[in-house]
Amino acid sequence: MDHSTLLGSIGCAALPLLTVCYLTLCWIAPFRRCRTCGGTGLVRRRYGRTFRTCRRCDATGLRLRYGTHLINEALRIHRDGNR
Repeated sequence: MDHSTLLGSIGCAALPLLTVCYLTLCWIAPFRRCRTCGGTGLVRRRYGRTFRTCRRCDATGLRLRYGTHLINEALRIHRDGNR
């Protein structure tokens, strides 16, 4: 067996496992820290030492994971298609 064939077959075997692990993570913890504010909900103003609330997370410090957003969208499409 060639090295490239071995790496390809390992990659094909690992991809479903990684997908299942990420979907489990999205089910257990659907939110992640906001990258803009670092999870604090506050962002330093451009000039000075004052802070303002983060616009991306609405000062909660949490954002939906991409996988959770895709799962919610798929469930919404399924629900609307069965009405």
